[in-house]
Amino acid sequence: MNNVTKMFLNLTLVGAISGVILAGVFQVADPMIQANKEKELKEAIFVVLPEAKDYKLLEKKVGQETIVVYEGIDGEGKPVGLAFKADGGGFQGNIGVMVGLGLDYLKLKGIKILDQVETPGLGNRISEPEFENQFKGIDITPKVEYIKNRKPEKPNQIQSITGATISSDAVVKNINNAVQKVLREFPKDGLAAFEAKPASAVKAPESAEPKESKDGGK
Repeated sequence: MNNVTKMFLNLTLVGAISGVILAGVFQVADPMIQANKEKELKEAIFVVLPEAKDYKLLEKKVGQETIVVYEGIDGEGKPVGLAFKADGGGFQGNIGVMVGLGLDYLKLKGIKILDQVETPGLGNRISEPEFENQFKGIDITPKVEYIKNRKPEKPNQIQSITGATISSDAVVKNINNAVQKVLREFPKDGLAAFEAKPASAVKAPESAEPKESKDGGK
């Protein structure tokens, strides 16, 4: 057996062993990754619906797609708004946004960026509170808009990130597309007709309250 054949066989063996190891690591790690993503998604519901203490899951089958919304409820079991995921392409890849919509179906309560692989220092700034907070209380009619290099002038406008117009535009488009779908498939007057799924195991985080010191604060 010549050296070339030995080298080929060795490389084949190493590749096969590496493949088995990687497959094993993936089988162990993937469920953990998915579980972590699910936890982050559920926690984001309470970020975009800050009054919610729990939520109900509502689903509707439209063609091959299952549309999911989360109806947030307060401590007395009363609805406070709807949360839903808005996905779509950005500059580098998918941008996933959790969106909170008020019960009046007129304004957003907030957003939380869940998934993004945008350019560091530019597009990835869509995850910063300064950008996300612009969507609190913003009008959804006629649709959410972004403007560049100046402050918003209308109640449905936000300011795009300088140097990251594509990423900013993608967030706005994803939100508008998801909002229109929810308005169409989950009409305000018809929410009671949907059968709610069991409540989530992830509840709203308790608000942090300062603890009194044993010496009375002295």
